[in-house]
Amino acid sequence: MDVREGLKTAKRVVVKVGTSTITRPAGGSNLVRMEEIAREIAGLADEGREMVLVTSGAIAVGMNRMGLKTRPKDVSKRQALAAVGQGVLMHLYETMFASYGQTTGQVLLTKENSMRHNQYTNSRNALLSMLSMGVVPVVNENDAVSVDELKIGDNDTLSATVASLVDADALIILSDVDGLYTANPQEHTDAKLIPEVREITPEIEGLAGGAGTEGGTGGMVTKLAAAKIAMSAGVTMVIARGDTIGVMREVLAGQNVGTVFVAKEEHLRARKAWLAFGRHIEGNLTVDDGCARAMRGGASLLAAGIVGVDGDFAEKSTVRVLGTDGKEIARGVVNYGADEIRKIAGKKTKEITAILPDATHDEVVHRDDLVMMV
Repeated sequence: MDVREGLKTAKRVVVKVGTSTITRPAGGSNLVRMEEIAREIAGLADEGREMVLVTSGAIAVGMNRMGLKTRPKDVSKRQALAAVGQGVLMHLYETMFASYGQTTGQVLLTKENSMRHNQYTNSRNALLSMLSMGVVPVVNENDAVSVDELKIGDNDTLSATVASLVDADALIILSDVDGLYTANPQEHTDAKLIPEVREITPEIEGLAGGAGTEGGTGGMVTKLAAAKIAMSAGVTMVIARGDTIGVMREVLAGQNVGTVFVAKEEHLRARKAWLAFGRHIEGNLTVDDGCARAMRGGASLLAAGIVGVDGDFAEKSTVRVLGTDGKEIARGVVNYGADEIRKIAGKKTKEITAILPDATHDEVVHRDDLVMMV
């Protein structure tokens, strides 16, 4: 089935709206666009789809309420503004959705909720229960309490994490651009929209520019990072222009709108998704081509195939596994710390105990704790 056609049957859909979509350049909430988004999502929910809204804008709305024009650099001030803005933002959404007969529920997440497996599971169960009750979860990062080390990062990444969390069929990211272009359309008039991406290659990553608008934190770089998460989790993702009325319906009607990122055929199981996307990445392991082929065939990651170690991480940390070309091929939980892996890298399994007398594992990463990303 054509990937666009497949979107017509998407049952569970996550929609992410950015700061630039729901606020005005001069400051203040774009109430007209917010109401249009609420009406469209409520209508799709009425038709039997399970809808989740991931929203940015808490700090921007808080700045407007407090009469500030410049985003403060001080973390505590941003947290205070997020606390002010989140209440205002949720009140607006609740009122707008209610006018169309739709109940909403606020969900605020932090990285810690996904780093701990029990919290990951609880977050998943809560969201799935809300959907089963016909509630539209309105999700944002809990910026009022998050610090940089525990931030999921940006709401593009948050939306992909949520899509993975709830086993969504589709993720629609509404942005201030039409999709991914062959070049920056603001600088190159001959830039062309790329309608479909099946793999995030280094060439595709090279097409991304810097940060987005001043009021937000995202850009095409963060959207491609989100696409990696979504595609690996079996979620089809679409980037589309957020100021277009009816754009969600167009996407879900299979129309040629924006850029679609094609999901991998097989969904990751819940624990595998947590291993891949829920935990903080502590470092990198580079492996040779033979090791990469073995892992793709279902093997564990053994010391013999490791040719490089980057980072200072402890046992049971999550790391990326890179090929010799620097491309990420897997993520996994290591049985040894970085210093220990450096000592046994390139060594055969039978040599490990001579180097590490207390070694208890033959595998650096067991296949049950390994998630292939390509």
